[in-house]
Amino acid sequence: MSRGTAWFVHGSVILVGGTGLVYGWMRYLLEPSDEFAVVNHPREPLLKDLHLLTAPLLVFACGVLWHTHVWARIRSSFARRRRTGILLAAFFLTMGVSGYMVQTTDDPGWRSVWIWTHGLSACLWLAGYLTHQLLPRDSVD
Repeated sequence: MSRGTAWFVHGSVILVGGTGLVYGWMRYLLEPSDEFAVVNHPREPLLKDLHLLTAPLLVFACGVLWHTHVWARIRSSFARRRRTGILLAAFFLTMGVSGYMVQTTDDPGWRSVWIWTHGLSACLWLAGYLTHQLLPRDSVD
């Protein structure tokens, strides 16, 4: 994988993960200052928009990563960091599908299920990504 590809992936993770974490904090953990407020924080709509606009970057980055890194590792017998890589792929699929479903589901019950699924899988994916990056590197990449 080239250095440019790696920086593109890291940058998209920071953008999407950062906006998602801050939006989740604003949406679900803050209390509104006004009892009649529609949002918990004045910047909440902006963070949601930024998250939705940057999410395709992460999807594209993971597609590039699949082509240049993941598939090559699957075909080889190289096993270092394979477990975290497989977990990342599973959580990414769950995170991506649930993120799409959050935006398209009208039923409040199912929407709640998709919101929880998306938040949990995204947090697990971010933790897995960080773990994958901190594990010892190999000489071939």
